[in-house]
Amino acid sequence: MEGYSTHSGEGLNGTSKLMDFLDEPVPGVGTYEDFNTIDWVREKSKDRDRHREIASKSKESTWALIHSVSDAFSGWLLMLLVGLMAGALAGGIDISAHWMTDLKEGVCLVGFWFNHEHCCWTSNETTFVERDKCPQWKSWAELIIGQSEGPFAYIMNYLMYVSWALLFSFLAVSLVRSFAPYACGSGIPEIKTILSGFIIRGYLGKWTLMIKTITLVLAVSSGLSLGKEGPLVHVACCCGNILCHLFTKYRKNEAKRREVLSAASAVGVSVAFGAPIGGVLFSLEEVSYYFPLKTLWRSFFAALVAAFTLRSINPFGNSRLVLFYVEFHSPWHLLELVPFIMLGIFGGLWGAFFIRTNIAWCRRRKTTKLGHYPVLEVLVVTAVTAILAFPNDYTRISTSELISELFNDCGLLDSSKLCDYVSLNSSKSSNELPDRPANQNVYTALWQLALALIFKVLITVVTFGMKVPSGLFIPSMAVGAIAGRLLGVGMEQLAYYHHDWVIFKGWCSPGADCITPGLYAMVGAAACLGGVTRMTVSLVVIMFELTGGLEYIVPLMAAAMTSKWVADAIGREGIYDAHIRLNGYPFLEAKEEFGHKTLAMDVMRPRRNDPPLTVLTQDSMKVEDVETLISETTYSGFPVVVSHESQRLVGFVLRRDLVISIENARKRQDGIVSTSNIYFTEYIPPLPPTSPATLKLRGIMDLSPFTVTDHTPMEIVVDIFRKLGLRQCLVTHNGRLLGIITKKDILKHMAQMANRDPDSILFN
Repeated sequence: MEGYSTHSGEGLNGTSKLMDFLDEPVPGVGTYEDFNTIDWVREKSKDRDRHREIASKSKESTWALIHSVSDAFSGWLLMLLVGLMAGALAGGIDISAHWMTDLKEGVCLVGFWFNHEHCCWTSNETTFVERDKCPQWKSWAELIIGQSEGPFAYIMNYLMYVSWALLFSFLAVSLVRSFAPYACGSGIPEIKTILSGFIIRGYLGKWTLMIKTITLVLAVSSGLSLGKEGPLVHVACCCGNILCHLFTKYRKNEAKRREVLSAASAVGVSVAFGAPIGGVLFSLEEVSYYFPLKTLWRSFFAALVAAFTLRSINPFGNSRLVLFYVEFHSPWHLLELVPFIMLGIFGGLWGAFFIRTNIAWCRRRKTTKLGHYPVLEVLVVTAVTAILAFPNDYTRISTSELISELFNDCGLLDSSKLCDYVSLNSSKSSNELPDRPANQNVYTALWQLALALIFKVLITVVTFGMKVPSGLFIPSMAVGAIAGRLLGVGMEQLAYYHHDWVIFKGWCSPGADCITPGLYAMVGAAACLGGVTRMTVSLVVIMFELTGGLEYIVPLMAAAMTSKWVADAIGREGIYDAHIRLNGYPFLEAKEEFGHKTLAMDVMRPRRNDPPLTVLTQDSMKVEDVETLISETTYSGFPVVVSHESQRLVGFVLRRDLVISIENARKRQDGIVSTSNIYFTEYIPPLPPTSPATLKLRGIMDLSPFTVTDHTPMEIVVDIFRKLGLRQCLVTHNGRLLGIITKKDILKHMAQMANRDPDSILFN
C-alpha cells in the first residue's frame, strides 16, 4: 500500500474535549518528503480554493482588490525575473567558455580576458584571409620557448593544451563531487521526472545552480565531447525554482511551481540556442507533464525576455541571436530529398546505437567499481580526448565552432582562398561560386573529418553521464554535421564530374553551384539530434531558429521524421527516457502505449494469499492503535472504512498527516493520551465526563479518493494515472474496499509486461 506521503493538516480548535484540524494551520505542514510524488489533485484543489477566497474578498475592500490584481500579475512578474536571470547567466557562461577554450592554445597580450577572436579584432594588422592571426595573440610556445613553428613549438602547445584540459576537468569534477552532486549530467531526465510531480530535494537549489554554472564553463572549456545546451535547461529551472520562493502562491503549491518550471525549461532552450519558439515547443513536446494554456503564454513571454537579455549581452559578438547563422546561395532541389532521407536513416541508426551503448556503459558504471572513482574517470577520459583531439584540426577546435564551420557554404573543407577571394571581389556575385573540384588539400581534410566522425562517435558514448555537467545536443549535432558534410562534398563532386547524368540534368549545369554541402551538414545535425532525443516538431523549429534557414524546413522535416521512424523501429525510448529508467525514477511516459488486456484486480494489492489490507476505521480506533499501526508498517497512506466487517469506503488519510496531527495534538491540547479515541466522522457521540479528550481528524482525510472497480481495464487505469497525476487509486467492488493500486505498482506492472526488471523502480 505504498503511496506518496505529504505533510498535511489543518489547525487546532481549542476545546476541552475536542481537537479539530480545520481552522488554524499547523506550522510546517504542506511540504512533501524527499523522493516522493506530489498529489496533483490535492494541489489543484488547494489552488482553486485560494482563488475563490481571493475573488470573494476582492469585493469587500480596495486593499483586497489590489491584492487580487497583484496575485494575478505575480505570475508574469515571475516569468520576467526568470527570463532576465537565465539570460544573464547564459550570456556569462557563453563568454567565459569561449575565453577559457581559447586559453588552452594561447593568451592575449593586450588583455588576458580577451579570447582569440576578440583579441585580433583590436589589431590593425589583421587581414580577412588570416583573421585568426595577429601579433597581440601569442601561443604558449611563443611565450615559453620563443618559437611559433617547428617540432618543439608543436610539442609545447600540445602539452599546454592537454594540461589546461586536465586542469579544467579536474576542477569541474572536484567542485561537483564536493559541493553539489546533483550538478552533474544533463539534468533533463531529472527535470522531466520533477515536472511529473516527483520531489528531489536540492536538485533545483542555490548550491546546485552556483556549482553547475561554474562547472559547466569548466567542462565545456576542457574540450570534452559535451555541450552546454542541455545543462542550461537545468540552470534555468534552478532559477525558476529559486525565484518561486519570492511568491507565496508558488512557494506553497507544488503544482503551481511546476508550471513555472515548465516555462523555465523553455527559457533554457531559448538561451541555449537563441530559439525562443523552439524552446516553448521543446518544453511542450519533450519535458512537460502538465502544460495548461496559460503556461504556454507565460513560457512564450519568459523565452522572449531571456532571448532579449541574451541578445543585449551579445555573447557571440556578431549582433545576432542565432548560434549558427547560415546563408546559403543556392536553393535545394527535390531530388536531394533522397540523400536527406539517407541522412535521416543514419541519424536514426546513430541514435539507437548511442542510446544502447551509453546506457550499457552507464549501467556498468553504476554496478562496478568504476563508479567509485569519478575523478579518475573524468581525468582519464579528458586525457584521452585531449591527446587524440589535438593533432586533428577539426577536433582541436570547440565543438560549436566545428559545427559552425561545417554549416557554412564556404567552410574549412573548401579552398579557403577561393572563398575569400569571391567574398572580397565585388565584381563577382557570391551566386557565381561553382562547385569546387577536389584537390589534395580537400582529400586530406576529408580524411581528417572522417577520423573526427569516428572519434566523436566513440568518445561521446563514454563522456555523457560522467560526474560533470554534460549536454548531448551539441555532440549529437556534431556527429550529424560531420556525416552530412561528408555526404554533401561527395554529392558536390558527383555533380561536378557527372553533371550530364539524368539526376543532375535540368538543374545542375556545368559551372553552377547546385550542391550546398553546408545544407547537408545542417540536415545531418538535425537527423542525429532527432535520433537521440526523438524530438520532431520542436527539433525542426529549433534548427531553423538556430541557423536562420527558414527556407530549409522541408529537408529538416524529412530528416527528422526519418530518423525518428528508424530509431523507434530499433528501440522506442529516447536517451532521456532511457536514463530515467536506468535511475529508477517513477515516471509514467505519456508517449508509451499500454495495450495489454489486464484488469485492476490483476495489479492491485493485496493479492491472493497476501495478508488483508491495512485500514483505519472511522470511529473505533484509539491513538495507541494508530501509533502501533504506523510503527509496524511502512505504508504511506491508509484507507478509512466504516468498520472491519463492512469494509465500506469512507476516505483516505496519509501516514504523514496522521503523524503530524497526533504529535501536534499531544503538544497543544491537554488530555490527549494513548487511550484517546480518534474520530474521522462529523458527528461525535456523547462521552462520559471521565473519558479522555477526543481527537477529531476528519479534516485531514481525503473524502473523495479516486476509486475504480476491480474489473476496470488496466489500460484505462494507466491513462487515469497519467492524466490526473495520481499517487494511488483504491479498488472497490459494490462499494466495498478490495485493494489499492499505487504509481509504483503501475510502473512495475508495465515493466513486467515489457519484460524489464520490475525491481528497477527505486522510489515511491
